[in-house]
Amino acid sequence: MSSFALPTMGPDNPRARWYVLAICCVALFMAILDNLIVNVALPTISDDLSPTTAQLQWILSAYVLVFASLQITAGGLGDRFGRKRFFIFGLILFTATSALAALVPSTGWLITARAAQGIGAAFIMPLSLSIISAAFPPAERGKAIGIWSAISMSGIAIGPIIGGIIVNAWSWHWIFLINVPIGIVSIIGAQAILQETRDTTGHAPTDIPGTITVTAAIAA
Repeated sequence: MSSFALPTMGPDNPRARWYVLAICCVALFMAILDNLIVNVALPTISDDLSPTTAQLQWILSAYVLVFASLQITAGGLGDRFGRKRFFIFGLILFTATSALAALVPSTGWLITARAAQGIGAAFIMPLSLSIISAAFPPAERGKAIGIWSAISMSGIAIGPIIGGIIVNAWSWHWIFLINVPIGIVSIIGAQAILQETRDTTGHAPTDIPGTITVTAAIAA
């Protein structure tokens, strides 16, 4: 009886890089989708949780603000200490907080869960690109990054459409719960297939004050 083995990156299995691309693109699509998928669910969220107008705005903004401001920091940590390690960390955090967002009892908890989702997404997006760049040789790297970019744009374009379908068919809770099975599959695939890589071109110490400053500047 033959046994099935998941592909791992390496010169002996160059096709495995396309599995790497698939995992990174699925994770990226999930993170990008949550930028806009919530917008169409705000009326039903408002009916359930009775948020103020300011709280409704923060349900959207908490995710986007944290997502945008932490990407440089998250990418730098992965490049220095291990891209696979921090990519999986981002997936775990995003998946867990998606489940939390679906089960929250109040608006305050939903805003907190959305901000925590943003942290996970901030690790997923830049490190998915770094992992793809490391997995593909220069001759194929442009094609892979093109696919990655197309997936990113498609997530923005169809986020409201998917959100509307989910809210009409089930409830607003499912716009978050749908991330859980996708996230679990992505975590398992990333753990099995991805190889650990780092940026080995420099050895400068971590600039903690600079990291804090650039993160705060982007958030501002």
